[in-house]
Order: sequence, then structure tokens, then C-alpha cells
Amino acid sequence: MPRPLLVGIVNITEDSFSDGGRFLDPAAAIAQARRLAAEGADIVELGAAASNVAASDVAPAEEIRRLDPVIVALAGTGTTLAIDTSQPETQRFGLARGVAYLNDIRGFPDLSVFPDLAAGDCRLVVMHAVEAEGRARQVDLAADEVWRRIEGFFAKRVARLERAGIARERLILDPGMGFFLSSRADVSLRVLTSLDRLKRAFGLPIMVSVSRKSFLGAITGRAAPAERGPASLAAELYAAARGADYIRTHDPAALRDALAVTAALAAEAAKR
Repeated sequence: MPRPLLVGIVNITEDSFSDGGRFLDPAAAIAQARRLAAEGADIVELGAAASNVAASDVAPAEEIRRLDPVIVALAGTGTTLAIDTSQPETQRFGLARGVAYLNDIRGFPDLSVFPDLAAGDCRLVVMHAVEAEGRARQVDLAADEVWRRIEGFFAKRVARLERAGIARERLILDPGMGFFLSSRADVSLRVLTSLDRLKRAFGLPIMVSVSRKSFLGAITGRAAPAERGPASLAAELYAAARGADYIRTHDPAALRDALAVTAALAAEAAKR
């Protein structure tokens, strides 16, 4: 099983569902980014606006104000950086700062930024969400309907980005998880079990973000996101086995170790 790249999450926000406010101070965000890199994150993703159901809107200027000192501090350290934003102005800022990845929970719908994206060389994480605009919202949709939406969304969005001159090999697909799909936990399970099907359909790398998500709480009864670490690890290992190329996680150290043990067991089994 090829090892996925691990994407450590740093929320420079007031109201992220799992750790809002902990890393809003630049010094705390910088320290957390360095810790995640030291613990095995191949990429550190900085997000300055939360996307959960209860989050407040954050203007692009405020996103940039939060991101800039962290990016400056990490420049030249060898840390591979990503920015999680749906704002074209913030995406242009990321391109100018030379980040390696841009992640958009709306899947880059804004045509005005396409020329800038085409002129850059960073990888683009094109995420699907049942809500075409804004943050996650609780929508009661069945698994079959969500899967049809995922396939239709990626078929149209990948084609649109390619027509804009953005090379296909720069694209990474994220099908979404949790409330980005449906209020039903089984929908996230269906998508996780179908990752290999999604890869075959589009021939592009897949990113998965299950860490501390609501559907894990529904399955385990763990209401607090911080208590969903073991459930997150189980889902992440399953995603890796299904072919996920990138895994966004709050705990790269645990996932790194679990993947190392899984690989050692597979190697030992192959000797027999």
C-alpha cells in the first residue's frame, strides 16, 4: 500500500469545530505548524476561516492578516505549505507567497481567479460539497443521491479548470466528508468505501479529510471532537487502504506510526 502524504491542519480561526481559538495568535499558529511538521506532516495546511455550520464569515483581508505572519515565519524552513480558502483574493495572496497547494471547499467556482491559477504552478485541491456556496450545512440526502452529485460535480469542474488552461496533473480531488455530504453518517461511509471507484473514474489523486468529523461522533457516540482521535485514525487507515493519496489530519504523529506498522505487517505477510 503506497503511503499517502499527510496534511497537518492548522486552524488560525476563532470558531473551527475542533480547536477554534487555540491557534488564532500568530505565535501559537507558528508553533503548531512546526510541531505538526516535526511529527510527520508532509504538508502543513493553514486555514484562516472556519467552514463548519456555526462559523462566522471572515473577510479576505482578515484571512490574509491571519495567514501572513505564519507564512513569513515558516518561509525557508523547508515546510511545504498549503492554504485552505474559498476567497479568490486570498488564493491570489497564496499564489504570490508561493504556497505549494491551494484547497477550496467550493472547488474553485470563481472564474475571475482562473487566469491566476493557470499562471501558477501550485497543486489545487478541488473539493466537492453538496452546498455549492458557503460553509457546510446540515442537509438530509441519501447516499445514492450524494454519489451522483460527486460524479457530476467533478466531471464538470475538472473540465472547466482544464479549459481555463490549468493542467490536469495539478488537480487533486476531495469528495468531502461529514456535513459537506449529508447529515447522515452512512453517506460518509459510502463515499469512503468508494474512493477506489472515484480514482478509477477520474484518474486523479484523492484527498480525504475525516479527522474528528461529525459522522465519526454519530457512529461512536463521542460528542466532543477532541474525543474522536481513535475513530479518526481508524477511518484514516481505511482511506489509505482504499487508495487515498493525501490525508488531512489533526494528528499526523498517530497516523504516521499507524501507517508504519501497517506497512511492516504487510511486508512480513508478503514473505510467506
